[in-house]
Amino acid sequence: MELWITWLIVIIILSFIEACTVNLVSIWFIVSALISLAMSFFDIPFVWQFATFVLLGILLMIITKPLLKKYIHPKSVKTNIDRVIGMTGIVTEEITKNTIGEIKVDGKRWSAMSKESITVGENVIIDEIDGVKLKVHKHEEK
Repeated sequence: MELWITWLIVIIILSFIEACTVNLVSIWFIVSALISLAMSFFDIPFVWQFATFVLLGILLMIITKPLLKKYIHPKSVKTNIDRVIGMTGIVTEEITKNTIGEIKVDGKRWSAMSKESITVGENVIIDEIDGVKLKVHKHEEK
């Protein structure tokens, strides 16, 4: 079988794999297979064609994938729940190390927990969301 037919089959298989996935898995090797296909028309030995296929595919993946990720997966937009992270809330029900209390933030009441005891009326900063509870710490007045 002619080498160019082999590279054409490789390109078709890799294109099918790429069409089945949306993660840019094999696009880099499709490009390198196209280069190897072109090399096969100039009677360049198969060893060089294969080396070009592998090395160019890896090189393209290393160089271009981080650049494309920036444009394909733009920064995520915070949802309504995520936006409370970093906000200041006020304690409406005492929070102790072993019990869940309650805070009011952004006009809504939330269950909250902390590694420290916080009394009613103190300000807290929301660190993260754990299920339906907020993890908070005391707001240090400066």
